[in-house]
Amino acid sequence: MSPELIAVIAVIVVAMVFDYTNGFHDAANAIATSVSTRALTPRVALAMAAVGNFVGAHFGAGVAKTVGDGLVHLPTGVESLGVLFAAVIGAITWNLITWYFGLPSSSSHALFGGLVGATLFAAGGSVQWGNIVEKVLIPMVLSPLVGAALGFVVMIALLWLFRKGQPGKLNRGFRWAQTASAAAMSVGHGMQDAAKTMGIVVLALYTGGFADDKTHIPEWVFWTSAAMLAAGTYAGGWRIIRTLGRKIIDLRPPEGFAAEAVASSVLYFNALVLHAPISTTHTITSAIMGVGATKRLSAVRWNVAGNIVIAWVTTFPAAALIACLTYFVVAPLFG
Repeated sequence: MSPELIAVIAVIVVAMVFDYTNGFHDAANAIATSVSTRALTPRVALAMAAVGNFVGAHFGAGVAKTVGDGLVHLPTGVESLGVLFAAVIGAITWNLITWYFGLPSSSSHALFGGLVGATLFAAGGSVQWGNIVEKVLIPMVLSPLVGAALGFVVMIALLWLFRKGQPGKLNRGFRWAQTASAAAMSVGHGMQDAAKTMGIVVLALYTGGFADDKTHIPEWVFWTSAAMLAAGTYAGGWRIIRTLGRKIIDLRPPEGFAAEAVASSVLYFNALVLHAPISTTHTITSAIMGVGATKRLSAVRWNVAGNIVIAWVTTFPAAALIACLTYFVVAPLFG
């Protein structure tokens, strides 16, 4: 095999490992609220989330093109494939660190941070800072704010609409409704997160000289990325599921439904309309906080929320630093 082909295969392999860790790291995004309210059993919820991720991946082409063509510029050649390899290793490492501590950080921002960190010192590489600000940093700030605000508003509306209902009947009804909202959330997660891996694979194919267009996604890339994300999701990330489902607020079925409905709507709008690669983790976590604040501000465990926000803020630079260090280690192998 040629050096280019070996390097491309190496990048695709680590990209699929990242996709798998993304699945078990972010399984909580789709199912934590449904499991904590007992709307779904854990394994049923995970299976449904895996299927939803698989389906959603096939609607994420816009996000994949943004990742593959809009964030960094790399010249073709083996050296640039070393940059992609280091970027993905940085993202995987940060995913595993935050998973170990049960922190719902963003796999997306870990990947973007890895790309930036590895590209900064690569010969001929350049970061498209305008797109980073527009497509990554601004959504990183806005999506949690929008998620929290909409979560608060939607929950207030539900409380008013069902103010005369019997709590027992309402809880049973919202448990059924959560089946639909959790499914919608898992499809939205597939649109966003599988698409980011697809973008890396297509960029690797183009950089290695095996594709003429870095915006065209071969069908096998859809299926492979979707399958790995689904497999990782089914494996489950129980540490983070416990954090999202139980430690931020005590969720009931109406709150769980409101948070999932809001978060999935934000994901769909960004994936299908703006083609912006936003964080599913930030969106669902902030929606849970917004919903919880309708009880009273003290209902949200702000010490837990504070730790999560710290993980959000540090994800991009931490993954960038890990990827940068990794690049200097692996660069001789891709020379």
